[in-house]
Amino acid sequence: MTGVESPVYEPGHGLLKGRTAVITAAAGAGIGGATARRFLEEGARVLISDAHARRLKEYGAELAGEFQGAVTSVACDVTDEAQVGALFDAAVREHGRLDIVVNNAGLGGTSALVDMTDDQWTRVLDVTLNGTFRCTRTALRHMRDSGGGVIVNNASVVGWRAQAGQAHYAAAKAGVMALTRCAALEAAEYGVRVNAVSPSLAMHPHLVKVTSAELLEELTAREAFGRYAEPWEVANVIVFLASGYSSYMTGEVVAVSSQHA
Repeated sequence: MTGVESPVYEPGHGLLKGRTAVITAAAGAGIGGATARRFLEEGARVLISDAHARRLKEYGAELAGEFQGAVTSVACDVTDEAQVGALFDAAVREHGRLDIVVNNAGLGGTSALVDMTDDQWTRVLDVTLNGTFRCTRTALRHMRDSGGGVIVNNASVVGWRAQAGQAHYAAAKAGVMALTRCAALEAAEYGVRVNAVSPSLAMHPHLVKVTSAELLEELTAREAFGRYAEPWEVANVIVFLASGYSSYMTGEVVAVSSQHA
């Protein structure tokens, strides 16, 4: 890590005690996995999901060993409507209710627009934007009937600012922001709040594998603190948005970075 100050990992304070959450793309060291751990530390019961069944099984077992009886896992590809429906049905069946949904599933990639194929464009949009839509729609149907809940979507600062090679990802994340705002207006009558976080650079092993060292150094240098974020620092903001401390917030996109634009 670069920078002059390391972040302090805060202990849990029971902010989500007794609540049940579904978190997509939560099988590993990124924001989804960090959010699952933070939610459990805050007293929630958590169903983690991911399209990668092996990693999901391994991380689910790790969390279950630490938080016995509070975590379950269900594999789900958010591009498949039937799997999305089964995921949310499992949450209610396993935990009795659905209070919080964190739509973290997303897919990136780097390609110049002039060389980008239809398949590249469609795949990123289908996972990142359409997947968020499918999960939000299904969650709202459950929450409408149960009388309330919270949805937190994972957007990106790239949805606000331009970055070469990221036209598909930027379009998808800008779409997530717009979806968040529109869904919030419609969901208010059901007692459901819908917000989003907008991180910039949250470092994890997979990101290192798919991003050049030069680009990571450039992006890190842009940050006000002179360092990248730890995934759990983004997860802390998601906890806030999922908790009662943000009870009057809806339709907001909260930047977890100095790079709003």
